[in-house]
Amino acid sequence: MASAVAERKVRVAELALRALLCALSALAAALVATDSQTKTFFSLQKKATFRDMKAMVVLVIVTGVAAGYSLLQALRCCAAAAKGRAGAGGALTSRALAWCVFSCDQALAYAVLAALAAALQASVIAKRGQPELQWMGICSMYGAFCRQAGGGIASAVAAGVAAALQAFLSAFNLFRLYGGDKSAARNGAGAGAATW
Repeated sequence: MASAVAERKVRVAELALRALLCALSALAAALVATDSQTKTFFSLQKKATFRDMKAMVVLVIVTGVAAGYSLLQALRCCAAAAKGRAGAGGALTSRALAWCVFSCDQALAYAVLAALAAALQASVIAKRGQPELQWMGICSMYGAFCRQAGGGIASAVAAGVAAALQAFLSAFNLFRLYGGDKSAARNGAGAGAATW
């Protein structure tokens, strides 16, 4: 009984993290992708967009992929919960699925954190400039652009934390398949309960 309650809590935590990651990634992608501001300098108009910084383009792409992947995984979790304990495929299917989910979650977490690090570096240069190279900061001229980009990056930071937590949870779901009663796992009896 206690293991069933713990199993349910793990499933709810996984679904909640996937939904949170989907929402935060979609918000980050939307905020950064729609960010633009036009300024007029001596009758010349200059428009700042996220495409001006390649790191922001990468952030939009990666957070968009993260949102889509998280949505698909959340739907998989809901479908598995609706079917009940879906251990009909045996230990090999459960372990193969767990390895696939683990690998994809790890890759996603690394990609989100790498894109976030690049975007943070670009945003610091945009804010402060680089005096040694005589680059000036653009946030004093494009304040609204920088504020919206900052909101998108803040959302991406939260998405990165959620992606890292999800990677830990998928690692937990995978490696608990290899613990406990080895004979039951070999026969497929305990494999369905450990992953969905």
